[in-house]
Amino acid sequence: MGKKGGSTGLKRKPAPRFWPIPRKKFTWIVKPSPGPHSLQESLPLAVVLRAILGFAQTEKEAKKIVSQGKIYVDGKIRRRDDFPVSLMDVIAILDVDKSFRILPSTKGLILLPISKEEASFKLCRIENKTVTKNGHVQLNLNDGSNLLVKVTDAKNPQEDVYTTLDTLKMSLPDKQISEHVKMKENCFGIITGGKNIGKHGKIVEIEKTKAKKRRNAFVTIEDAKGNHYQTILDFVFAIGEAKPLISLPEVA
Repeated sequence: MGKKGGSTGLKRKPAPRFWPIPRKKFTWIVKPSPGPHSLQESLPLAVVLRAILGFAQTEKEAKKIVSQGKIYVDGKIRRRDDFPVSLMDVIAILDVDKSFRILPSTKGLILLPISKEEASFKLCRIENKTVTKNGHVQLNLNDGSNLLVKVTDAKNPQEDVYTTLDTLKMSLPDKQISEHVKMKENCFGIITGGKNIGKHGKIVEIEKTKAKKRRNAFVTIEDAKGNHYQTILDFVFAIGEAKPLISLPEVA
């Protein structure tokens, strides 16, 4: 009888290039389990603890730390060392009183230290929205979760003020909306893909599209030094209107 399902193992050489791991010293590495993020866009907790933060020297130590319930992701305890974490996720380690937010950079993904206040919320981008059978609006977020917006009148849904690619500031761990950031010109954004990944600043122009999808519209971002970067709208994550809602790394 043939084998069913995908491989449960992952060799180091074909692992995502942004993982900061030696490729030839050992053969195998922890493979992220199926979850809120894809393999190519996430890091397993074991790699975060061992290769990035240095809290574990071996995979066995990393697995023990996680299994003891010492690691919180978005306010919830995660006990599996292969749990995948990715963009905008908040990782908290209470024993050492440290919190981190995962952000894009030229290296792929980095963990930026943040305060306790910042660790109490995360930003989620609306990737898609659908209407349920009873007329309510369901928002599909970038971290794999869904949010239901209840409307009183399906024919005139005044509660539906959300648009695809907008950003929601969500409290942790209950994930209640505390702020809504529209994807528009003059708000602040960070580039999450392409050759300018990690650059951030004010969105000065969004191309008006008619013959192509809105996600493929060209966007121009100006950083604090006056440098301009161009990418597509699909690679832009809105992070605030008057000012960024989160701490950001310095622009290189």
